[in-house]
Amino acid sequence: MTGSESEGPKLRRAVCPGSFDPITNGHLDIIARASKLYDVVHVAVMINKSKQGLFTVDERIDLIRQVTAEYGNVEVEAFHGLLVDFCKERDIPAIVKGLRAVSDFDYELQMAQMNNGLSGVETLFVPTNPTYSFLSSSLVKEVAAWGGDVSHLVPPVVLEALHKRLGKD
Repeated sequence: MTGSESEGPKLRRAVCPGSFDPITNGHLDIIARASKLYDVVHVAVMINKSKQGLFTVDERIDLIRQVTAEYGNVEVEAFHGLLVDFCKERDIPAIVKGLRAVSDFDYELQMAQMNNGLSGVETLFVPTNPTYSFLSSSLVKEVAAWGGDVSHLVPPVVLEALHKRLGKD
């Protein structure tokens, strides 16, 4: 056999991009659902040099790897630049994005159309579990910084890292 016949079945790949500063139960829900639909789910942690995150990119990657280890088909790495370039380099034809509200859809639709126009990559929109429809990393950080209980919004290892970082031990 030669060419594609000898390569075996092609793996179905998708990417879940974001800053994940920190990863929340809402993010984790979308990643878990994507992991059931695709053979390999890449979690692409965005590097934005103009923004100072609460956690470093390496810390975010470590936390995500810990909380997604049970899925067995999730790969986590950093990226900067255009998401479509990340996808091209890894032969990823699909982006999976969670939508919390109609306001998310307006922005995400524009991004999906731009990404498709640039490279042909498709975007799959997954409605967020209603339990997490209000949830964002920014809200988690703000509530945690003021001493509020976010234990139901993030995995335990993330809660521990938040408390440590914010001096709430």
